[in-house]
Amino acid sequence: MDNCIPKIYGLSTCSHCKAARKLLDECNIEYEYVQVDDFKGDERKKLLKEIKELNPRCSFPTIEIDKHTVIVGNKQNDIKKALGINK
Repeated sequence: MDNCIPKIYGLSTCSHCKAARKLLDECNIEYEYVQVDDFKGDERKKLLKEIKELNPRCSFPTIEIDKHTVIVGNKQNDIKKALGINK
């Protein structure tokens, strides 16, 4: 992966979101985390629209690896493969 920082859209109460973050933490992968339930009003509407463009079902976690790779859910093998993690 060429200097692409994955972006995880998640919820504070979501165990799958926490597990996906834990995987990246354990593999020392830098990522951006957007906790959707921290946003309100128009900011949240804008954020949800952004997520729906990546994942029309707007389910969590939605992980944007790069502009061409989006993984929905805590699919650890898919996440590892997309990021080139061999653990």
